[in-house]
Amino acid sequence: MSLDVVDAGTALRIAAAAPQRHKIAWRYALVLIGVHLGAMLAFVPWFFSWTGVILAVIGLHLFGIIGITVCYHRLLTHRAFACPKWVEHTLAIIGLLGMQDAPARWVAVHRLHHQHADEACDPHSPVESFWWSHIGWMLVEHPELTRYGIYERYAKDILRDRFYVFMERRIGWIMLASWLAFYCAGLLFVLATGGTLIAAVQFGASLLVWGVFVRIVASWHVAWSINSVTHRFGYRNYETDEDSRNNLVVGLISGGEGWHNNHHADPRAARFGHRWFELDAGYRVIRLLERCGLAWNVIAPHGRYTPVDDSSGRRTTRGGDDMPPEAVAIAKN
Repeated sequence: MSLDVVDAGTALRIAAAAPQRHKIAWRYALVLIGVHLGAMLAFVPWFFSWTGVILAVIGLHLFGIIGITVCYHRLLTHRAFACPKWVEHTLAIIGLLGMQDAPARWVAVHRLHHQHADEACDPHSPVESFWWSHIGWMLVEHPELTRYGIYERYAKDILRDRFYVFMERRIGWIMLASWLAFYCAGLLFVLATGGTLIAAVQFGASLLVWGVFVRIVASWHVAWSINSVTHRFGYRNYETDEDSRNNLVVGLISGGEGWHNNHHADPRAARFGHRWFELDAGYRVIRLLERCGLAWNVIAPHGRYTPVDDSSGRRTTRGGDDMPPEAVAIAKN
């Protein structure tokens, strides 16, 4: 299968220009609806436990910041640092349990976003609407995003690793197994400590509702706000050729992802927070790995930006250094 068979950018332009007849992507829609309904059980007192709440908070940091922000985004997508393969695979499993798709598709869509940010070809462009960029784009079929051509162009380096091919094919079973693990852990703990079967069922259900469904829904909307909020509301440190913004609220609750204008100005950099108040928890995790000898070649911001108040013109970010050189080389082979 050659890279020349399907030009993803051309396919997206054709799709964008064609009349839009959105067909519901039932696979994604039913999962999104089901998990949201599961999270709503948190309003039923029977499903409450403080252990479940604690697991939800820990999970937001573990699966959201470490799994998605550090692994999926900064490591796999932009190769902002290097680490041993066993560390990368471990982080990728954590990211998968964050339930934001398999690594290869996540990487492909995000690299495509950088190349066509805020254009019609952007998969989750806010140009269409805030709702579309936040969640709507996931509810409809995108043939141009599912054919193998998109992987050839934007994630071929990921799928050269058989570990990620396995994850791509088994994502549903892996997620179900993790959910069952949460429930069974609570159930068996109560039974092992002498509790009743009813108490065990209730505790296991509370861990499932809070530790899984509530945590996933919260992390989803934080992640989706990067696509919607930070391309509409906030301030700009750098003048770029798209509408990325730094948003204080999103930046703080997302582990640094909300400093989105900084990221678009320098996609390869491991550190997203560029000003003293732009706290970046994701970067702190990377620095911790580096101090432990588990990360190296951490890419620092290059500092060559066009300030917003500079009249010299805007920095070109679309189609630029959004993909690491090794990924570009592999995609061309």
